[in-house]
Amino acid sequence: MTHTVDRSDTAADTSFADLLDQYTARAWALARRILGDDRLAEDVVQEAFLAYWRNPAAYDGTRGPFGSWFLALVHHKAVDAVRREESQRRRVDAAAQLAGQDTVRDVAETVADRITDLRVRSALEALPPLQREALVLAYWGGYTQREIAQRTGAPLGTVKTRMFTGMRRLHEGLHPVGAPSVVAPRVAGG
Repeated sequence: MTHTVDRSDTAADTSFADLLDQYTARAWALARRILGDDRLAEDVVQEAFLAYWRNPAAYDGTRGPFGSWFLALVHHKAVDAVRREESQRRRVDAAAQLAGQDTVRDVAETVADRITDLRVRSALEALPPLQREALVLAYWGGYTQREIAQRTGAPLGTVKTRMFTGMRRLHEGLHPVGAPSVVAPRVAGG
């Protein structure tokens, strides 16, 4: 019987269909033993047969029987598949861990923002009404000091004083004397 793989003379006297019939079960059993997964084992056996189909000259009959060579090829492809799966699992685990850290960080930032918001509102409520009004119009209303003066009918200098004094009191309310400040100290020249 002559070899009819259409691609070159390999696996002497055996057609590709005969090779499939003869080695598929053993190749699948080997791949299944290494991988522990039926689907992956099928994929590996297909890869091995496809590799042989594409390059039949890879088999050198002088180095041993085709069956041994082909099962070694299946073994190598199965080990590669194990490495690929493990690498993918590590990447997925790392991504999930990072996503979890981002979620924790987002929640922590949201809580910190809410606490800061409550503290600022409380400190604003403690200010005298005219100072509070000037700060609210400037920082939440987006008005300039000149616009606040026109809007309230107060002189520009008075608005500036109310804002300065209000900011100082607000800072003191948020950072009582002796409490550590979250604002970094200024460095000379910086």
